[in-house]
Amino acid sequence: MLLYAGADYHSVFAFAAYCLMTVVYLGLGSNLGDRKLNLLKAVDALQALDCLSHVRLSQIIETAPVGGPQQGDYLNAVVECHCSVSAIHLLEQVQIIERQLKRQRLGKNHPRTIDVDILLFGDESHTSDALTVPHPRMHQREFVMRPLAEFLPEYCANATANI
Repeated sequence: MLLYAGADYHSVFAFAAYCLMTVVYLGLGSNLGDRKLNLLKAVDALQALDCLSHVRLSQIIETAPVGGPQQGDYLNAVVECHCSVSAIHLLEQVQIIERQLKRQRLGKNHPRTIDVDILLFGDESHTSDALTVPHPRMHQREFVMRPLAEFLPEYCANATANI
């Protein structure tokens, strides 16, 4: 957007808001129920959030589960979006979406209708009991790195080369 002296308030405000947005990458996974529909419903719910814009979905891939009890294969994807709130606030929003899509937390690496992980939140690093960004194990997981490479090919090539 090009701003000029005669720009109206709304144009200036929209441009300023856009400049304050953080580019975020979210990992999506599902291995219960209609897996593809679960992913698409999660994307629809993310697009409906006021704090997100420019939501783009990678290709959806099928992968074997990593760890946990015996379970079916996952469908996985990555979402790129622009975010206007903090990482913690976004985490609260994605956990609401998980609950709306009937996510049950039965234990680590258990089957799920939907899993939404914050992988990268701009260039921020954040560590707390609730959230660690960048996601601590993302570089070890093909089901994250393959779809993420659609958006960040150089980042993924460098990250996997350093493992």
